[in-house]
Amino acid sequence: MFKNILPALMLGLSALLSAASVHAEDQKAEQFHIRGSIVAYSGSALKVKTREGETVDVTLADGWKLASVANAAVTDIKPGDFVGIASLPGEGGGDGALEVLIFPPAMKGAGEGSYGWDLKPNSSMTNATVADAVKGVDGRTVTVSYHGKEKKIAIPDGTPVVTIAPATKDDLVPGAVVFIPAEKAASGPLAHQVLVGKNGVIPPM
Repeated sequence: MFKNILPALMLGLSALLSAASVHAEDQKAEQFHIRGSIVAYSGSALKVKTREGETVDVTLADGWKLASVANAAVTDIKPGDFVGIASLPGEGGGDGALEVLIFPPAMKGAGEGSYGWDLKPNSSMTNATVADAVKGVDGRTVTVSYHGKEKKIAIPDGTPVVTIAPATKDDLVPGAVVFIPAEKAASGPLAHQVLVGKNGVIPPM
């Protein structure tokens, strides 16, 4: 279904999922993530109640992009796929996945690397190519590679696995769950991209 998505949208989505991959010292504007549910949407303004309980007014930048997520399965992960995996360090070494995003082929390479993430304390995000995927008793372990490095990540059964899907502004309804990479601006949060949940699937990142 992704062949029908406009290239401009794919470019915008690449920016959305790679926004946090820029190291702090390279950032011109301080970036942060807004996770919550929509209170109201109108034109270039989006009011969101965050997971922390605060209500924020997000300004949508000119040319902002919108997408959603669709359910996928751990068995869909194949060697050669480009994935984004939020994870926590495991007690026995390696990492355990909190969620997995399977990028469509057009977004391969978006935000490649492994860096700190704010889904949970001490979590990280790794955007990388799957080198191998081995099914085990308690789920699947993937070895991913990025910038000449490798990392093993266990994906326990029940871990949310999603891929990018289209969305329209009609999906920005009160109660819809959103994930927004935003910039701190003088007028408040400024967003160039929004990822919205639909059809019962919410952005897990």
